[in-house]
This record gives sequence, C-alpha cells and structure tokens, in this order.
Amino acid sequence: MTTPRAPFVAALSAAVLACLAVPSSQAAGPATLALTVRQASGLPVRDAVVMVYPKAGASSGPIRFGWKYDMAQANIAFTPGTLIVPAGATVRFPNQDKVRHSIYSFSKSAKIDIQLYGRDETRSHSFAVAGSVALGCKIHDQMRGYVKVVDTPYAAKTDHNGQVRLAQLPGGAAVVKVWHPALRSRTGEHEEAVMLAAGQPTTRAISVDLRTQK
Repeated sequence: MTTPRAPFVAALSAAVLACLAVPSSQAAGPATLALTVRQASGLPVRDAVVMVYPKAGASSGPIRFGWKYDMAQANIAFTPGTLIVPAGATVRFPNQDKVRHSIYSFSKSAKIDIQLYGRDETRSHSFAVAGSVALGCKIHDQMRGYVKVVDTPYAAKTDHNGQVRLAQLPGGAAVVKVWHPALRSRTGEHEEAVMLAAGQPTTRAISVDLRTQK
C-alpha cells in the first residue's frame, strides 16, 4: 500500500520556505534599548526625551502611550514638567492651584492662547504635528512646561539617573534622537545611529551638551 506523500512534502517545503523568509531580526524576537544620557561632565540628564526610529519602520496604526496626556498646574508649576504625546493627541490642562492660570505658547509647531481659568477647571488643546512646544503662564512668569509631540511609538523620558529603557523595538539599524529644553543643538535634538540586537538588550550611553538653566 502506497502512502500519498506528495501533498505532505509540498506542505512541509512551503512551511520551511516561509520560515526562511522571516528576517532574522524578527525571528529572534524584539530588541530592547537601555540608554543613559549624561552631560559632558558626567552628570545624568533627567527628563530628556529619547525617541527611536528603526530603519525597518514602526508598526502601522495609531500611536498610543501608557500614560495620561495631562499636564496639571499645581504649586505654581506645570506637572509633569515635560510631557510626551503622539501627534494628533489632545492634552488636558487641569488647574489644581487656588489661583487662576492662563496658558500660552509661541512655539512654531503649536500656538496656544488659553484664557484665565480657575481651580478644578480644565482646558484642552490638540497638538496636530510633531515638534517641541514650550508653555508658559501669562500670570506666573516662573512657570515653564514642555510638550514633546512625537511621530514614533518608541519614545520615553529619562529618570533621575538619566536612564531609560525602551522595549519591543524592531531589531537592526535605528536612529536614536534625544531632546531636552536646554540642549545645545542647531536642530534642537542630538542624533546617533545605533544597531539594535534582536532578542536581547542593547546598552548605550550618550553624552550631550546642555545650557545652564535659570
């Protein structure tokens, strides 16, 4: 009795070819970038925005982050001082102070003019395009806040040690961009190329030059 092996062999061959067609960077699993941002003096840079742009591109679909797109006013300050949002996001500005605030921005990527509003009131603004938006208050000159609007799903802020960890990245060549409001750069960002190892962490340190902040 003969066994019909031809269909089985054909199916097996197709499966093998499909596996071979998968890029090694995908087959080995996603990459992770562990990055430290320091000043030239060696001091860590806190609240630097790190963005990764893989050469292979990002997955399609809307960009979403796991934090709220809120920037409160509390104790006469913007909280958080720097907020990362994707292009197209709407940011809420709840007032938690006893005094009124009036938020404004003259930044190229977003012009904002929110009139006075009081405690427990909230105002919102939509950020259509990627860029860096500096915020102030017409009533309190000392208030400074920053919204970094990004066009990549791979973005996060450094902690007090200047460290950040970005996971689920495509392996292979990528560009890392670092933004900080005090960064000395013609473009406003520090940029470096990096090779991300698929299936394992890539450790990198970046040194940047910062202006003295008042």
